[in-house]
Amino acid sequence: MATTATTTEPGAGGRSRGTAARAHVQRFGTFLSGMIMPNIGAFIAWGLITAFFIEAGFTPYGPLGGFGTDAEGTPHTGLVGPMITYLLPLLIAYTGGRMVYDVRGGVVGAIATMGVIVGADIPMFIGAMLMGPATAWLMKRIDAIWDGKIKPGFEMLVNNFSAGIFAGIMAIVGFFVIGPAVLVFSNAAAAAVEFLVDRGLLPLTSILIEPAKVLFLNNAINHGILTPLGTAQALEQGKSILFLLEANPGPGLGILLAYMVFGRGTARASAPGAALIHFFGGIHEIYFPYVLMKPALILAAIAGGATGIFTLTIFDAGLRAPAAPGSIIAVLAQTASDSYVGVVLAVVAATAVSFLVASVILKASGDKGEGDLTEATARMEGMKGRKSSVSSSLVGTSGGADAAGERDLDAGEPVRRIVFACDAGMGSSAMGASVLRNKVRSAGFEDVTVTNAAIANLTDDFDIVVTHQDLATRARPKVPSASVVTVDNFMGSPRYDEIVEAVRRRNVDGADGAPAGATAGAAGAAGTAAGPAGTTTAAAAPAEGPARETGAEAEPVLTRERIVMDGGARSAAQAIDEAGGLLVAAGAVDDAYVASMHEREESVSTFMGNGLAIPHGTNDAKDSILRSALSVVRYTEPVDWNGKPVTWVIGIAGKDKEHLGMLAKIARIFSSKEQVARLNEARTADEVLEILGKVNS
Repeated sequence: MATTATTTEPGAGGRSRGTAARAHVQRFGTFLSGMIMPNIGAFIAWGLITAFFIEAGFTPYGPLGGFGTDAEGTPHTGLVGPMITYLLPLLIAYTGGRMVYDVRGGVVGAIATMGVIVGADIPMFIGAMLMGPATAWLMKRIDAIWDGKIKPGFEMLVNNFSAGIFAGIMAIVGFFVIGPAVLVFSNAAAAAVEFLVDRGLLPLTSILIEPAKVLFLNNAINHGILTPLGTAQALEQGKSILFLLEANPGPGLGILLAYMVFGRGTARASAPGAALIHFFGGIHEIYFPYVLMKPALILAAIAGGATGIFTLTIFDAGLRAPAAPGSIIAVLAQTASDSYVGVVLAVVAATAVSFLVASVILKASGDKGEGDLTEATARMEGMKGRKSSVSSSLVGTSGGADAAGERDLDAGEPVRRIVFACDAGMGSSAMGASVLRNKVRSAGFEDVTVTNAAIANLTDDFDIVVTHQDLATRARPKVPSASVVTVDNFMGSPRYDEIVEAVRRRNVDGADGAPAGATAGAAGAAGTAAGPAGTTTAAAAPAEGPARETGAEAEPVLTRERIVMDGGARSAAQAIDEAGGLLVAAGAVDDAYVASMHEREESVSTFMGNGLAIPHGTNDAKDSILRSALSVVRYTEPVDWNGKPVTWVIGIAGKDKEHLGMLAKIARIFSSKEQVARLNEARTADEVLEILGKVNS
């Protein structure tokens, strides 16, 4: 086992633990905001209806605003009350439940949340954020009890009644237990906010909020806490200051303006474009690298944020609904009718104070803010756990989401074990491992094993770990003793050649010329026979995969009918539907598998390089595979696959790990320039089948 850590400076272990903790918090924050953000449009719709049709609105209208009575004296219900009482919480609960257990989880989560809604007299956003995912998670556990044990023909009966009975029970629990508990918490939180406002202490929240932005906890704070509390406040008062605690674009704008005046080099040149994106586009993360380049600038952001909040409190200003994204356009669109002066002054004051403090810091510093903006952007993406397209394009870099952690690849003991890790440990990692395995073997290192595994199954006994750059933050804490290499191209990444050279230096040069096989001996061979749970080792599962059934009943995994030479999709999502639809039509998978293909794509891209994408389902969807099959779709107009052009989309479904062999063969074909050229020149499905037909053997 290698003893070379990814980061070797003193305190690296502490930083690894800190990274893991931050990753956990970020995932939790992402989950909270993931329930709110898809429904921001509904919040905006409610805010606009409120602004126009309530009694104090721009165009008061009782039947929509919910005031007054009709000709018979019946009070108008309107849209405002039902939307905030029922629609918004139910949308949140459904979204949260679906995140945990697909549509079934969303349905039972929404049903259970009705008990919370009815059991309280305030909008139950926090209750919905609890009941939706919690009920879905419990439903998933309950379904697992009788999974595979239901008699054929009774599946629908059991599934429907179990969902209905359990959701009904949870609705009762919500009514009697969760609703009252959340009501107590909400009242306490509202009292805390009122306490801070009455004593003029609300500006102090910037001490937490502004640093949280740079650490990518802003969505957790804004949409997980402030939006639910602010919406309840807006229902009573018609506006809330809480919507603008995090969304004020002033602090970031002030920092960027300071770079425009007092910065140097790339930072100064790129600041004007960043300011436009930040202020009008509402993408606040664009200024984070400028703060990371000069961490003292966080003081400018805090001072600006506190000034903006203080200004809002003086003018009693607020927004009607959340401003998302935090663009000045969205802010003004949601500003309450009596708050325009206060909101505008809050933005201007925050900008001015942030600019002044940032200017002093930049003028007093030795480098005047001329640090490496590209490196700062990479550090930001490392903390975020994924690439930032706007930041990367602005500074002219591909972004490397975790470049800061890719040190010491060449140092350490000889390499014995390399693992390619992905989210599920199936599709992309198997293909990447196959390509890298072939390169390592071609270089003569037969005793170096290259396996694949799910990140959740990683153990700290690998020498080199290869993973997609979007997953590095999750992988690194599990393998503190390994060198971690990130890639964004599974098929033709230049990092593979770097790894082979590193193996050569560590196994040959580092062993006084002794080749790896001479020192590994039987131990190396034994190491190929078994690996940690979830991995596929060279001996346990050869690159070609398990042998396919032979005989009259064996069905080829790829047929001419499942090859489309001119696909009609214009987006990655449509392409997944097209490739998945061919698998469904062939009777190889059911519709749930296609849904899991989309879920897999949301986790990490299945772009492989060389114009190829191989969408496939998650590990949880293996029961939706009826038999192994491939579908092939060619696009004369390349599809935009998360910024990468894709000409060939191969949908894959592998029964009993047969996908490993298929992936190895596909990888061998698409890693050859000659074979890719032949495929691109092919004009008929028969020509494509002739090239890709090896997967049937």
